[in-house]
Amino acid sequence: MAHLLGAEAIRHDFPTKTVFKGITIGVNEGDRIGIVGKNGDGKSTLLKVLAKRLITDSGRVTQRSGLTIGMLDQMDVLDQTMTVGQAVVGDRMEHEWAGDSKVRDVIAGLVNDLEWEKTIGELSGGQKRRVALAALLTRDYDIIMLDEPTNHLDIEGVAWLAQHLKQRWPATAGGLIVVTHDRWFLDEVCNLTWEIHDGILDPFEGGYAAYILQRTERDRSAAASEARRQNLLRKELAWLRRGAPARTTKPKFRIDAANELIANEPPPRDQISLKKMATQRLGKDVVDMEDMSYDIPGRNLLHNITWRLGPGDRIGLVGVNGAGKTTLLRLLSGDLEQTSGKIKRGKTVNIATLSQEVRELDEFAKERIFQLIAREKSFFMVDGKEVGIGQLIEQLGFTTAQLQSLIGELSGGQRRRLQFLRLLFGEPNVLILDEPTNDLDTDMLAAMEDLLDSWPGTLIVVSHDRYLLERVTDVQYALLGDGSLRHLTGGVDQYLELRKHSLRAGGSRRPTDGGDPSKQSLAVHSESAAPTASNGRKSGLSGAELRNAEKNLARIERALEKLASDEAQLHQKMAAHNPDDYDGLAAMAEQQAAYNDKREGLELEWLEASELLA
Repeated sequence: MAHLLGAEAIRHDFPTKTVFKGITIGVNEGDRIGIVGKNGDGKSTLLKVLAKRLITDSGRVTQRSGLTIGMLDQMDVLDQTMTVGQAVVGDRMEHEWAGDSKVRDVIAGLVNDLEWEKTIGELSGGQKRRVALAALLTRDYDIIMLDEPTNHLDIEGVAWLAQHLKQRWPATAGGLIVVTHDRWFLDEVCNLTWEIHDGILDPFEGGYAAYILQRTERDRSAAASEARRQNLLRKELAWLRRGAPARTTKPKFRIDAANELIANEPPPRDQISLKKMATQRLGKDVVDMEDMSYDIPGRNLLHNITWRLGPGDRIGLVGVNGAGKTTLLRLLSGDLEQTSGKIKRGKTVNIATLSQEVRELDEFAKERIFQLIAREKSFFMVDGKEVGIGQLIEQLGFTTAQLQSLIGELSGGQRRRLQFLRLLFGEPNVLILDEPTNDLDTDMLAAMEDLLDSWPGTLIVVSHDRYLLERVTDVQYALLGDGSLRHLTGGVDQYLELRKHSLRAGGSRRPTDGGDPSKQSLAVHSESAAPTASNGRKSGLSGAELRNAEKNLARIERALEKLASDEAQLHQKMAAHNPDDYDGLAAMAEQQAAYNDKREGLELEWLEASELLA
């Protein structure tokens, strides 16, 4: 395997911290490396050192002659006066880049909804980020370095990027180095993992799951002071090993000792016990939506949604940008009033929301962390016993010294952790988390998930972090942009498949500004639009075939509505059923499983029928 670049005995000091203490590493062709570590441990700094954008205090970085490096960092480096088209394809003629399948794939995957002639300065922060990533991927480099590339990408975008990178860097191609907190992305893309901690770098073979296996084996021999950290890793490892076989791709290292650690490890969550506790705290009713709709100017954002949340439900919510995920959360919590329909909340419901911006802490900017905590909570109750807050504070990464910090000086991740603590102090029984993974490193995400495992209330999570959704929620729902709410019996994979079929049926998004060629979107250059007849139907359907297809689609939709009604009645029966009657609950669970199978079959029929009528 050809060598691309290396670093030998590099040391680098900041005024208050030594970042690297003599690190020696190398990158070869075919390496797809994920860098993990706590915030502030030097992940982004290492990328700059390897790209020779930062000179270290000692040691050296060597690169193969003629090596080209492309880098996406977290700073906004695009010329604000440049157009989207200029940034993405440069000065290349249209016939040149339009004939390049790689360029077309990048445009369709990242910027097909942006106007071609719009300047960078007119874009939002997330749009600028996607344009910068697209500009990098449309060009040829020997090594590409990506610093948090999944920020501002939804689940679809993350899945597309993972597939693109895997296809682009087979075993004999150049190199990829990525810094990310997205653990699903690490597992999907990377064949090597570097962990930076305490000024050193530990290399591991494989993606995130393989890294956790090796790290657990390593930590088993650590000192007694690491006991709490080991226990957290054991739980994370146990969940990984129970997951899909793809999570534990055949690593080339010995894992027997790691497997011994989890031989008697219980499941991450005792769902029966948590469900019983949740019922005791919440009662039978949590939130019921019935034929609920919400309108915004010029659009019916949410349409006739019927959704019943029960005690102990753990729900993941996904959807396209602008489909109304945050709006739906605000309707659930009572911060917004529906346009029509009913929303009923149980009498004992106490809802707490972790918002995306965490603006709730702005008013305490001049206070110190310990002052805010001392005023709000000194203990909380667990199973009727008083428990001090020290353990919870430590688990979420706040040291004694950090408690003296001014709230206004906290990083984004620290603000998010502090607000999460404040929510738990209030002992809510319904917890809504809107993009909770922003600014958190992998260790903090694992700590948050560990807390949520034993939390007995109703949980609703909106996140583009697929790993988190699969880890802490039991069922997923989707907003697909048509105003409806869909239950995903097949999880995130089903959502991605539904979106794929939807895009095939509807084609790429078209400009809505009257056809002005200077304002056309990049989508008009992609190949995703399906040819249609002038009446909007596929030209292959005759009149009789068209009528039959429409009747079939109507039949399927009636069957889905009937199934939804039957499910709602079953959920009411389950909520009212004696929780000690396990045989009765098991029979209802079997009936629910049968409903799930029936729905999956109907949804596949619906997709096929819709494609005929697209």
